[in-house]
This record gives sequence, C-alpha cells and structure tokens, in this order.
Amino acid sequence: MVTKTVCVTGASGYIASWLVKFLLQRGYTVKATVRDPNDPKKTDHLTSLDGAKERLHLFKANLLEEGAFDAVVDGCEGVFHTASPFYHAVKDPQAELIDPALKGTLNVLGSVAKTPSIRRVVLTSSVAAVAFNGKPRAPEVVVDETWWSDPDFCRESQLWYVLSKTLAEDAAWKFVKEKAIDMVTINPAMVIGSLLQPTLNTSCAAVLQLINGAETYPNATLGWVNVKDVALAHILAFENPSANGRYLMVEAVAHYSELVKILREHYPTMKLPEKCVDDKPFPPKYQVNIERAKQLGVEFTPLAENIKETVESLKEKKFYSDA
Repeated sequence: MVTKTVCVTGASGYIASWLVKFLLQRGYTVKATVRDPNDPKKTDHLTSLDGAKERLHLFKANLLEEGAFDAVVDGCEGVFHTASPFYHAVKDPQAELIDPALKGTLNVLGSVAKTPSIRRVVLTSSVAAVAFNGKPRAPEVVVDETWWSDPDFCRESQLWYVLSKTLAEDAAWKFVKEKAIDMVTINPAMVIGSLLQPTLNTSCAAVLQLINGAETYPNATLGWVNVKDVALAHILAFENPSANGRYLMVEAVAHYSELVKILREHYPTMKLPEKCVDDKPFPPKYQVNIERAKQLGVEFTPLAENIKETVESLKEKKFYSDA
C-alpha cells in the first residue's frame, strides 16, 4: 500500500474529484484544498469516498492569497494543481479567469519552491493553451505538444478562458525552470463523463444542452476526452519517473453534429436538436498527436462511450429527466 502524501488544489472540481478518488484508491494520503471546507455541496462527495476518513484532509486555501498553500504542501511528495476557473459568461475576464489562473498557479508554485519534500508538480493545463494560434486547422493538420496558443490571437478573438490557461501554463514553465522544480502538464480537451460532484460543470453542461430541448447545436469542432482518463493521466505523470513536458489528452476531435448523431443512436426517443445554430461551414476536424499520453499508459475511452456515460450521470444527478 502506498503511503505517500500529495496535495490536490481545487479538489471539489470535476477532474480533481476523480483525481482524489483514484489517489485514495491507490493508498495515497491526500491534502486537498477547497474554497470552503464547511460547504457540504463542495465536500460531501469527497468525504464519502473510500479511504477519505483515514487519508483525506481538507484545507481552505484562496488561490489569490500569497503563501496560502505553504502549510498545505508541507510534507507532500507531489502537488496536483487543478484549481482554475472555467466558464463562458465572463464580465471581467482579468478578475474572473486570468488572475485566478495565472496568480493562482504562481502562488502554488511559490509554496512548492519553499518545500524540499516535493518531487514533482503535475499541472492541469488545457488544449486551450495549445491549439489557438490562428494557424489553420484542417484534416491533415496534426496538433502536438510543441504547439502553443498565441496570447495576442486570444485577446483579439476574446477567448478569455483560453488566454487564462495559456498565460498560466507559460508562466508556470518559466517559474519551474528558474527554480529547478520538476513539473509535468496534462492538457485535456473538453472533459466529459461521469460526475462525482453535485454541481454541473461547464464541459458536461455542453452535453446537457444538447439533450435538454435545444433547437440547434453549436457550430464548433472540439476535442473530447473522458474525465477518468484525464484523472488517471495525472497520477501516471506523477508516478512515472521519466514523465516530462506536456501530455495532450484528446480521444476524438468531433463536431457537435457528430455528438447529436451518437446521442440519436443510443437514445432514439430523446428530443435532440435537428439543425446547426448557423449555416456557416463546419470548422474542419484536425488531428491531435496523443502518442505521449499512450506511452504514459493512458487507454482512451471512445467518444460514444463518453457521451453515454455523461448522459447517464446527468440523469442520475437529476440534471436531466426523460419524463
């Protein structure tokens, strides 16, 4: 049984909840940060996990408060920094997305730099930090970990979430290089699958919208990946001594019309959108090189299964009812 102690930031989030579950299953002691340890909506699904009573310790920590993570990372061998806001309706991008992502990441790394016991940091980044640079994407184009999103392009296109993840990951690499910290990043696309937390997260909401009586589906082509695959990739990246650099996590690149088609096959009676939101051409599909993730030991769950899993979980959590 492993008895290593690790820290998970933003532990009540979608990916982080699965990460905590898998770490506890593997015998780790987990020091987990949440914004409010006294909010049962944020913590009940974590404290009820197998092994939580013995090996899960919750801490309150604010991403924007310098030194807030000093006590939490103390005595840890690994830090999984997953905390970063992800939503679309933003009034003040700097305060709501960019500061928490950028300053939060540097705050956590600042605490890591003072803590000699830490062997490795695994940072949850995103394909957002990789693929948005104005370069044309087409079926023959292969996006890989050498790609970086371009902050100026993101600003011009008002892609605020994308900008927040790009700036945060870029700053993180500069910081760890300067301080000689061992860091690996996991860069997932749209993460879907079963929900452990009781609240609806942004990426699963994209599937809920399709099944909840929408007349149209978005005209967008995105990468998709299962939450359990992403959580496991974090642990493999921590445990494998030779893991390094960035790992792209994309099982499939698919247009929303393909998601609707899969839903129709599996749920023939469901009311699904019949047409696209506009009549512009569909953004082309492109390829993503996921060889590095496979070498790490990740086995990707197929898209159709991911979508079915998401729908069943949305039903179970009462976000959707067919009645």
